[in-house]
Amino acid sequence: MMRKHLLYILCGMLLLTGCDYLNRVPEKDIETVESLFEQRTKAESWWKGLYGEINTVLTSLTNNTSFLGADEFVTCQALYNSTTFRLDGLKVADGLQMSQSPYGSLWYKMYTVIRNANTFLENIDNTYNITDEDREWWKADVKALKAFIYFELVRRYGPICLVPQNMPMELDVSAYQLPRQHVDTCFKEIVRLLDEAAPYIPMHNQRDPAYGHTICLEALYALKAKALLYAASPLFNGNAFYSDFKNKNGELLFNSSYDRNKWLLAAEAADKAAEICAVGDRDLYTEETTKKTKLLNQMNDIESSMFSRFDNKEYLLEMKWGTLQLYRFTLPRLLDDEVNFNESLLGCLSPSMKMVEMYYTSHGLPIDADNSWSYANRYKLGSESSVIYEDVIPMNTSVVNLHLRREPRFYASIAGDRMYWQRGTNTATRNYNLLVEAHKDESWGTQEDFIVSNNWQNINGYWLKKQTFGNFATSNYVANLKGQETYPVIRLAEVYMMQAEAWNEYLDQPDSRVYDPLDKVRERAGILPVREAWKTFSNSPAKVDTKVGMREIIRHEYSIEFAFEGHRYWDIRRWTIAHQVMNEKQYGWNILGTTFQTFYNNENGPIVVWSKNKFVAPRDYLEPFNAEEILISGMVQNPGW
Repeated sequence: MMRKHLLYILCGMLLLTGCDYLNRVPEKDIETVESLFEQRTKAESWWKGLYGEINTVLTSLTNNTSFLGADEFVTCQALYNSTTFRLDGLKVADGLQMSQSPYGSLWYKMYTVIRNANTFLENIDNTYNITDEDREWWKADVKALKAFIYFELVRRYGPICLVPQNMPMELDVSAYQLPRQHVDTCFKEIVRLLDEAAPYIPMHNQRDPAYGHTICLEALYALKAKALLYAASPLFNGNAFYSDFKNKNGELLFNSSYDRNKWLLAAEAADKAAEICAVGDRDLYTEETTKKTKLLNQMNDIESSMFSRFDNKEYLLEMKWGTLQLYRFTLPRLLDDEVNFNESLLGCLSPSMKMVEMYYTSHGLPIDADNSWSYANRYKLGSESSVIYEDVIPMNTSVVNLHLRREPRFYASIAGDRMYWQRGTNTATRNYNLLVEAHKDESWGTQEDFIVSNNWQNINGYWLKKQTFGNFATSNYVANLKGQETYPVIRLAEVYMMQAEAWNEYLDQPDSRVYDPLDKVRERAGILPVREAWKTFSNSPAKVDTKVGMREIIRHEYSIEFAFEGHRYWDIRRWTIAHQVMNEKQYGWNILGTTFQTFYNNENGPIVVWSKNKFVAPRDYLEPFNAEEILISGMVQNPGW
């Protein structure tokens, strides 16, 4: 039985979940597979099935542990222990990953898709009622998709097995015991496949909208840049952790020496991706709105940039969300509000205090770097009187200073005590711009007398607004969504950030190749250009002039721009800083406090709300293979597992 299991692990299955026509194919009836590819409609169904299977895995809060496996969220014990929802990323964040039955394991699932991709490539030339142009496009798309799968595997497991074509099913089991390839070889294969596909892949605006889920040329070049960026990053480029990591035959799987030229390759690839996007119809999301203040308009742009139904000009590659989305856990559970209460919403997955403090001041600087913002008094109570913040912060009311004079992304992404949150479309008789009142027994606060372990409870006093939409009322939120929303696998903003990072790492000193793309992201965010902000308002004006200083600034910008999108999990690993940031305790406010003084811990700062976070280096930088599969396949396990 185990030997048969290995066969399927390395070769995959002939059937794809979600493709009805495949369910009619006998598992070993090769002639039937060949006959399927004689007809365009069935070949196209097979092609769509590849995306369907990847979509199911990567947009799942259970299968994709990167959504919840970093330090961006805290939650109550009830959700943490839930067997109904199985949010395994929360366990990974606490260092509970295991090799016996790994959380979020994609190895088997992805190699199933690789086998089906190879089957497509081996048979599509036999399809008779398809144009040569479409045939070349479909083949190229599947090659690019295969490169994408390899990338997802490499950033999880490091060195992987490459399968250029399917192996016959009748071989001896030993023939399927493929060795892991050097990590550089894996990245080169990803790039090779993308380069081979590029001449036949259409631009986004050259495709029929029905194919919006496929890889357009802009996405292809962005994927190439991303693969090369990872190849250049510290985890894969001269990482001392893995200097003696070898195959069982003694072959090294990582290079121990650092190669600066990898950053040049990544920078040039990111420039090319930006160039391709510029000649197409890709752009950062902005629109003309009629909100009453500039800040509200900026917040609307930021909110809308995270909404797409395959129609957002910023999304280069997107996949339809699965049935379980973040909003189910992040939208408020307003028990005493008959108009806004929604039984299906749990309101117990909160942005961490670390992320609350990560966002910039209104000048586009870290809160400890802005010389006009009182970092020492951030936990004291203050008030706001400027009309700039109308309908964002209540005027002349007690508000903790941490919530005042922050950047638009903060207000578009975070809801906290005495901040407004739009929870529906205003009418002549009702204002849905709700004031968050988070003290115990208030409308947003806990109704419990203690921190419970058997009920949904917000344990730190913050709610996530990002990836929710203010014009959709809480009470009928799901009906408004209609189940068509997509997850951004790559946004244009990431291309700009890759340009900035790669050039900064390659150059001896940053120049316009670093600053200009970074400023495109900052401009849409509603903050000052990076040099102006640091030179004018910071307590370290020279930081922006140095490679090391810009490295920190760029990484900080990544953490804000892509917060809660599943990026930070990968970034802190590829930068090899996860062991520094993931072992910190999680903080929040005293949710049992009934007054400003008790809620804010007498203005002495937040309290510990979670202390189980754990990251073991180097073990946790790469995910483990299932221990049973290691025994069967003959592969070497990742270090530490």
